[in-house]
Amino acid sequence: MKLSIGIVGLPNVGKSTLFKLLTKQEITIANYPFATIDPNVGVVAVPDERVQKLSKLSHSKKEIPAVVEFYDIAGLVKGANKGEGLGNQFLANIRNVQAIAHIVRVFGESDIIHVEGGVDPIRDIDIIETELIFKDLETISKVRAKAEGEARSGDTHARANLEAMREAQTALEAGELLADKKHSHILQNVRISELQLLTAKPQLFLLNGNPEEVSEEVKRKIGKMGFEYLIADLKDESAVPELIKKAYAILNLISFFTTGEDETRAWTIERGTKAPQAAGVIHTDFEHKFIRAEVIGAEKLLEAAPPAGSAHADAWSIAKQKGWLRLEGKEYEVKDGDVMVIRHG
Repeated sequence: MKLSIGIVGLPNVGKSTLFKLLTKQEITIANYPFATIDPNVGVVAVPDERVQKLSKLSHSKKEIPAVVEFYDIAGLVKGANKGEGLGNQFLANIRNVQAIAHIVRVFGESDIIHVEGGVDPIRDIDIIETELIFKDLETISKVRAKAEGEARSGDTHARANLEAMREAQTALEAGELLADKKHSHILQNVRISELQLLTAKPQLFLLNGNPEEVSEEVKRKIGKMGFEYLIADLKDESAVPELIKKAYAILNLISFFTTGEDETRAWTIERGTKAPQAAGVIHTDFEHKFIRAEVIGAEKLLEAAPPAGSAHADAWSIAKQKGWLRLEGKEYEVKDGDVMVIRHG
């Protein structure tokens, strides 16, 4: 399971600069709109020192971290939902990601062109969110007529689908994003979830500039929308690990580990995943043939490691003696940081 995040925002707010920091790839960065036409895709490792520590413990030949796919999506502009600035193409690219990293310019350097004529973070946020809303309204309108016809047949599921579409449309017309928790019941509808609506995707705001350039009004606006933000000068690489970790968290994702001489690997699952389904991420057969799992927290396993050069037993044996190694069955919910050995038929 890979996490995919689309980097969006107005032109020249720092999207491509962030992408370059994330991936170290040389890509087109230019001081004019639409320098990026097709989304650049970069695979980035999730920073997690537990991978390195477990690898050292097991003398692993390979380390495989969890990864995030970042899509550098070209700048949206006002009217993108109608095709302005190649907008339809860009909005379609957003549809394919799981979450959105929304870059907002707060820095005031006058030599960087702003497509709206000046820096105004509140206005810029509204432009992007409005484009996402309009595109979702267009998507719903395309399928609603068919849903109304199916509902007239009296089918229970069809009526539920139509009601979910009506609720979604009402919320969007009121300027509300479907990612708002109060609309979570709408997103539970299977037909709605299939539409991959843009405003249903979780967002993380990255305010590009210095803390003193971010007004309380901007912070309140993002908080009211139900999202989190980071403030970072994108000339500084220190923001990158925190961005990746927060992106991981907003999608409710966690990592568990397998470790041995061949490799130490981090596996990505949703929080609340049970042991058989987590085993299935490693190999599909493991889910169907799951018997049980030996489980220990990474920190506990590392704590059990004998001193270097010691003649004592290995960390696994010590952990077992201390009662730290557990046997878990099919109902066990895997926790972040669990190290697992899957037993299967």
